[in-house]
Amino acid sequence: MRIESGVSLKPYNTFGLPAVAQTLVRIAGDADVRQVVDHPQLGRAPKFVLGGGSNIVLTRDMPQVVLKVEVMGRRLVEERADAWIVEAGAGENWHDFVMWTLAQGLPGLENLALIPGTVGAAPVQNIGAYGVELQDRFESLDVVDLVTGRSVSLQAHICAFGYRDSAFKHSLAGRSVITRVRFRLPRPWQPVLGYLELERKVAETGIAQPSAQRVADWIIGIRRAKLPDPALIGNAGSFFKNPVVTPEQCRDIIGRDPEIVHYPMPDGSVKLAAGWMIDACGWKGKTVGKAGVYERQALVLVNRGGAIGSEVMTLARAIQESVYGRFGIRLEPEPVVV
Repeated sequence: MRIESGVSLKPYNTFGLPAVAQTLVRIAGDADVRQVVDHPQLGRAPKFVLGGGSNIVLTRDMPQVVLKVEVMGRRLVEERADAWIVEAGAGENWHDFVMWTLAQGLPGLENLALIPGTVGAAPVQNIGAYGVELQDRFESLDVVDLVTGRSVSLQAHICAFGYRDSAFKHSLAGRSVITRVRFRLPRPWQPVLGYLELERKVAETGIAQPSAQRVADWIIGIRRAKLPDPALIGNAGSFFKNPVVTPEQCRDIIGRDPEIVHYPMPDGSVKLAAGWMIDACGWKGKTVGKAGVYERQALVLVNRGGAIGSEVMTLARAIQESVYGRFGIRLEPEPVVV
C-alpha cells in the first residue's frame, strides 16, 4: 500500500481540473484495501474512490482519503457453450481491455470501444454506446467492503443497473471498492448494428455482417469524428444524460419542435437527444469563463485551458436553465460532481 500526501489530481481527471488530494492511497489489490480499513487513521476517515477520472468534475480540493484504484490483469476465466467469461482488474484502461478481448478472438464489447475510463468505473456508470450497455455483457464483480475489509462477489441484481446508473451511485456509494469485473460475452456472436450511424456504415460499405473488429473500427472512427480527445482538450465525454420521457410528453414536445431527435425505447418510453436540445438552444461553441461547449458535439463540455470546476458547473447550470425554459425538460449531469 502506497500512501502519498498533497497530490495534484489534475493529471488524474480527464477534464484537467485543478484539485489536490490531502491523502492518496494507491490500491493494487484487495489486500491494500484491507490495510486501509485496518489503518488507525485512514480506516475511520471518509473515502473517495478514483478510477480513470473520466467521469468526475472536481470543484474543490479533496479532504477525503482518495483511493486510486490500480488493480491490473486480464484473463479468460471460462469458455462455456453459450458464452466466454472474461475478467479484468478494475485499474485496467477500458478501451485497451476491449481491444485485448478482440485480439484474443473474444467479441462482444466492440460497441463500447473508445469509451474513456477504467474497467472498475464501467459498472458504476453502466456505460453504454451504440446499442449496447455494460449490463448486457455483465457477469459479476468483486468488491472489498470499506467497513469490514471483506471481499465479496456481486451479481447483476445487487448492482441494480439502470440508464447510466447503478447501486454504486446510491446504496453502495462510498461503501466498497470494485477490484475486478467479469463479463459474459455471448456465443454465437452477432453484431449489434441497430444504431443509425452503424446502419449508415453498413449501407456505405455494403458489409451486412461485419466482423467484431470492423464494428470496433467503425465506432472508433465515429467517436473520434465527434468527440474530443481528453489528452488534447479536457472533457468528461457526454456531460448530460439523454432524458427519457413518456410518449405523451414526447408528442407535446414534437408539437412545438417537430425536428427533435428521439428514440422509442422497448418499454414504451421515449429517449430524447440532449445534444440536439442543447444545440437548439444555441449553446454549441459557446464559452463561460474557460469552460465551453464543444463545437462538434453540444453534449460535450470542454476545458478551453485553465478552467476550474466552478466554471464548468456555472456553464452546466446555464445550459440546464435554457433547455428547461424551452422544452420543460431538466437535464441531469452524467459525471459525478465533487
